[in-house]
Amino acid sequence: MVGRQTPSFQVIAGEQPAAPDSRSELRELYQKYGASVFGRCAYLLKDRSQAEDAMQDVFAKALQHFAGFRAEASPLTWLMKIATHHCLNLLRSERAGWRGRFEREARARVDSDERPQVFEMRDLVCKMLALVDVETQTAAIHYHVDEMTLDEVAALLGRSVPTVRKRLQEFATLCGKEFSA
Repeated sequence: MVGRQTPSFQVIAGEQPAAPDSRSELRELYQKYGASVFGRCAYLLKDRSQAEDAMQDVFAKALQHFAGFRAEASPLTWLMKIATHHCLNLLRSERAGWRGRFEREARARVDSDERPQVFEMRDLVCKMLALVDVETQTAAIHYHVDEMTLDEVAALLGRSVPTVRKRLQEFATLCGKEFSA
């Protein structure tokens, strides 16, 4: 890690302050192992900026849970475990299916020209759902919003795939009639 600068560490008082000696011990751990933790984060995340943020999160978690450190393993092993789990959780959250939908909705809220259309569409969908029974509402939401397969929706509802397909087709037909009216 020669030539790389490790981001500086600044202890910020939190809601539950750690014991004074744990902060000094953690500062010592940061000076000793900060570059290794940063290296692990950078390797896993493949982005320097994200790695710096992740490293700060790792040491914040270490400070929060310092009293629980049992010293059964070396401090480096403990910090690396925290870093690995934290980075893998970040990567998992980036791949989550809800993330893309959330970002599209956030962009839609920002665009002032599209804002009325988004809310009008949302109201229209709510009105459409109100016209059908609860089980059809559930099937439509799981299939169209949660992007579940017909098999998954059928299993969730305790119905056969043809029954779920029929309910979704009836809902689509009803929506088509309402949209064309």
